[in-house]
Amino acid sequence: MPGTEAGDVGTRIVGGTRASISDYPWAVYLTNTAGSQFCGGALVAPNKVVSAAHCTINRSASAVRVVAGREDKNGTAGVVASVTSIWNHPDYRSYLIGEDVSVLTLDRDLPYETLPLATPADTALYEAGTTSKVLGWGATSSGGAASRYLLEVDVPVTSDATCAGAYSQYNSTAMVCAGFPEGGYDACQGDSGGPLVVDGKLIGIVSWGNGCAWAGYPGVYARVSTYAADIQAQLG
Repeated sequence: MPGTEAGDVGTRIVGGTRASISDYPWAVYLTNTAGSQFCGGALVAPNKVVSAAHCTINRSASAVRVVAGREDKNGTAGVVASVTSIWNHPDYRSYLIGEDVSVLTLDRDLPYETLPLATPADTALYEAGTTSKVLGWGATSSGGAASRYLLEVDVPVTSDATCAGAYSQYNSTAMVCAGFPEGGYDACQGDSGGPLVVDGKLIGIVSWGNGCAWAGYPGVYARVSTYAADIQAQLG
């Protein structure tokens, strides 16, 4: 999750708690060939992962691995899959504009439960005040170190007006925001591409924000319902 400024808030995703991979078997993370984690993702079909275009736009498929079934990055549980192809949304130019969506095709089917996509019919999932959950292995403070373990945090979906008031770049078609007005709980660097979930559906992809968990600056996510048809077309 790129920050538009450097800063630091909170001590622990930010404000999160450890999550069990058995509760979120579709939560995955992306690494380089040396095993260093740089983004998150969600398994949406046995061999397909949704992430953020800004995570993958300048990376070749052969340079990316997907780690699934592993909550402790220092552990050996789960599967490390190679990536055979990466689809970045063809209109993606910058996460500040939108279309921050990518789909990675894996070299095998993974034996884990997949996460359904929100569709344009799922307007209720995006209503302001709805409790959403974001998961990741990213920084636990703005500019801080990444988490060894999978973390989860609950944040309310914010209204379009609230998000537009925080960010002049906000585009309600391409994006959705979540966070508390007072801050303290948020996704952070390294969580990019990870899932924002409501009622067992992927509604958002961690995209960007001003710092992490700053008051008045909710996290910004790619709005999955807008891109559901584009993503579905990649799932075959």
